This record gives sequence, C-alpha cells and structure tokens, in this order.
Amino acid sequence: MESGGGASMTGPQPETLLPSKEPVRFLTDTGAEARGRSAYERPGPELLRRAYRGMVIGRRFDAQATALTKQGRLAVYPSSHGQEACQVGAALVLSDGDWLFPTYRESVALVARGIDPVEVLSLLRGDAHCGYDPGRHHTAPQCTPLATQTVHAAGLAYAERRKGTGRVALACVGDGGTSEGDFHEALNFAAVFKAPVVFLVQNNHYAISVPLDRQTAAPSLAYKGVGYGVRSERVDGNDPVAVLAVLSAAVEHARSGAGPFLVEAHTYRLEAHTNADDASRYRSEAEAEEWRRRDPVARLEVFLRGRGELTDEDVAAAAAEAEEYAARLRERMNADPELVPMGLFDHVYSAPTAQLDEQRAMLRTEIEAEEALS
Repeated sequence: MESGGGASMTGPQPETLLPSKEPVRFLTDTGAEARGRSAYERPGPELLRRAYRGMVIGRRFDAQATALTKQGRLAVYPSSHGQEACQVGAALVLSDGDWLFPTYRESVALVARGIDPVEVLSLLRGDAHCGYDPGRHHTAPQCTPLATQTVHAAGLAYAERRKGTGRVALACVGDGGTSEGDFHEALNFAAVFKAPVVFLVQNNHYAISVPLDRQTAAPSLAYKGVGYGVRSERVDGNDPVAVLAVLSAAVEHARSGAGPFLVEAHTYRLEAHTNADDASRYRSEAEAEEWRRRDPVARLEVFLRGRGELTDEDVAAAAAEAEEYAARLRERMNADPELVPMGLFDHVYSAPTAQLDEQRAMLRTEIEAEEALS
C-alpha cells in the first residue's frame, strides 16, 4: 500500500512562477534610464521608434474617436488615453500570424496592428459587431462581455499547438475582468494543456467605478496566475521600453512550448470609462494628475532623444502623420454608412437554419414592398 504522504510535485516549482516584487521598469517617471539591471532584454532602437510613432498616432486616433462621439458619429467610445504603451506594445510583439484577442478598449491596439480605423470603429458606431475580417488580420472581434475572450484565446492557442504552427495568442483583459470566472477557467485550461497564450492584464485601477481594492485582496493581480501554474510578471505599463521587453519575453516563452504567461501592466485610464461615464464621481483630479506625469509617450520621447535615437524631425513627422491620419478618419466617418439589411443573416450560423431562412425571406419581402412604394 502506498503512503499517503509521498505525493510528488509534477508541475513547475512556485519560485519559477512568481512575478517580480516591484513592476519591471527601464525608465523613470520622467523618461530617464532607471538604475539597476533587468533580467529582460531592452528592445532595440528601431522597435522603440516604431512604438513611439504608433503611440503618437494612436493617441491622436483616440482623441478623434472621442470627438466623433460628441458629434453623434459614434454611439460610444472607450478611451485608452494613458494606456498607449500597453496597446501599441501588444500589437508590436506579435508576428503577422499570431492572434490578438482584444476587449472593447483595444481600438488603439487594432489600429497599431494595421487594421482600417473605420472598420475598427464599426462596432462602436453600431454598424456591425465586427467591421474587419478576423481571419485576415488574425484578430478576434472586440469583446464586450468581460473576460470571455480569454477562454477563446486559450482554446485557439491550444488548437495552434495541436497543429504545430508555432503561433501564439495574446489576450487583453482589464483588472475587472480578472474577477470573472472565464478568466480563471482560461488560465487553468491554458496551464494544463500548455497553450501558447499570453494574458495581458491592463490594471488601470478601476473596473468602471469600482477601485481595485474592492475587487481583490491579492498583493498583485499577477499572483492570480501562480495558483494555476502560469508564469507571471508585473510591469510598469506606462514604461513603453519595459512593456515591450516583458511582452516580447512572454510571447517567446509561449512560442517555445513552455506554456502560458500572465503579464500585469500597471497603468491608468486618464479619460472616463466611456463617454457615458463621469469619472469625477469616483476618483480625484489629483490622482489623475499624478498619472499624467507618467505619460508613456513623453517618457519614451525623452529617453530616445537622450540617446540620440529620436530627432526633432522625427517628432514633427510623427505628429504630422498623426494629424493626417485623424483628418482622413474624420472625413471618412462623416459619410453615412452603407447599410445592407440582408447582411444580418450572413454570420449567424455556418449553415442557416430553417427558422433563419424564414426570417430572411420575411425581411426580403418587407424590403421589396418598401422599394415598390418608393
């Protein structure tokens, strides 16, 4: 008979999973190089210049989208102002064949991935659930229900592993999403089956108006991965250099077959939850001002200028490109969308049901009758 006290540990040792005691950072709040050595490799200047350009364009896009809501061109817009390092970093660390699973707040990440901005805003405009082709861009539809995209990412990543493609998935989720059951199921599944997926938690301190300390008693959201056997890390989410360094390592960890990786990025949403929210009801202006001093765009600009890797001409060119980008978006969004009512039935089922065919026929009859009257 076997002894009950002789159970062996078959999973990873806890110390190999634990995140850093303090968030990884390469830059100080003002953009100077932080002291000390990091276990992560600093990204090269070319990638950092791409990140700077992406953040400048992304911030201008974000401001333009916010303005479009005030003009009635968008039904709603969740701003990611202040979270550009996470948004752009998530897009830049993935290869073309890798998959991105965004939330409703990842519009800047989608733009940084090269998706048409008008197609990105189709959901928020109310035209369609997803305006872009997920298969073409390897980007899932923006997800409004909290954390359901994490389960989808884990499942797709596992399928890619089974097929031996070498592709990874990166799932974005907010701090509030980590309180959902789907998030925990995704971590457990991914760890057990070594799915090559990276979970990027953008901890912006509020789940709409609920502060972090009312969501969890954990010392850090990164520790939520440890209990499932998931390698975890914390990073200063407003330090673009650190975000790129940690996310790059996380993606390679997943791609190597070592299993999932959880990254908690400490950042802050400077604007309201959406244009329908009043952030002044649950947080102070002094708190927001403190985070404005940690602006990721300004920090990276100071760092690159100090190293001679970004010039006045580069800064001016990025700003001009961002303004042109916003102007084109504004012009295109001022045109009314071309609605195709029959398209309602195109992506409901892979094979239409009898009931769906009946509904399609009813709508076609109504449209034809209306056209005859006109």
